[in-house]
Amino acid sequence: MSARVNAKLSPKRIVIGADQHADFAAAFRQKRPDLEYRGAPLGEINADDLAWADTYVGFKRPALPTMGSVRWVHCTGAGVDAWLYPNELPREILLTKTSESFGPMIAEWALGRALAFSQHLRVLEEDQRAHRWRRELPDFLRGTTAVIVGTGDVGTHVGHAFGALGCTVHGVSRSGRGSRSVFSKLSPVAELPEVLPSADWLILMIPLTAETDGLIDREMLARCRGAVLINAGRGKVVEESALPEALDKGWLRGAALDVFEIEPLPGNSPLWDDCRVMISPHSSGPTTIAATVPGFIESLESIERGEVPALAVDRERQY
Repeated sequence: MSARVNAKLSPKRIVIGADQHADFAAAFRQKRPDLEYRGAPLGEINADDLAWADTYVGFKRPALPTMGSVRWVHCTGAGVDAWLYPNELPREILLTKTSESFGPMIAEWALGRALAFSQHLRVLEEDQRAHRWRRELPDFLRGTTAVIVGTGDVGTHVGHAFGALGCTVHGVSRSGRGSRSVFSKLSPVAELPEVLPSADWLILMIPLTAETDGLIDREMLARCRGAVLINAGRGKVVEESALPEALDKGWLRGAALDVFEIEPLPGNSPLWDDCRVMISPHSSGPTTIAATVPGFIESLESIERGEVPALAVDRERQY
């Protein structure tokens, strides 16, 4: 990657595509009142907005043919796949990503779901509603194995949380690298088929790229031996249509899903009514305005110095 940005890139007009666009604009304006701002919810961003702007801030790409006059996109989400896969943002447009760490909040989400399964919270809730006194003894995370696919910031925080409760934490990544203080074992993705049978918790914390699209397919699921699938990465990493079979055949004993192939999850999906599945509406790691502002300002100042921001996305790795 070049150490310099296009000399013609001089951010002045910022359009924000988000439900909280007014709050974002107010926070940015406090730091940089010299810039112009406008915004709307993502679905209301129009071609005139993009023709006016040189910079776009938002999690997803507007449903428009081009990005107009925009020459810099700052992504506010944990993943940048909406900008790169399957249709890549033109490379003449600089793409940066938020500096916010989503690891702590997603770790809480994942641990909460695992505890809900191990403590049989749904069964206990049903018994309470039925006024039924039945001793449903809990299982424990201690002594189980969590296989975490993705050993970056989010996966590392998740691994730390599960390890703290006595789990063996096995990290899997493209490189096979990760924090040795968190992961007791590390493997490359190529070895995932051999790793899956050991998983009590199969936890997916990877971005959607050409390499990860459909990674956990029917054949991979069939190698599981009663694991609980926990996915807060991207829905298309999993062959979603194979999940009912995986649950019925015992390859999986449950699933906690925050992301789906189509969002919102269609009302006719069998996952809604399956008591073995816990669904949340892509809410495990919400973007916060307070944590978004520093990364945006840092990148802006780098651009103004003619430098490539440290938060620039690696187009080859797709994150």
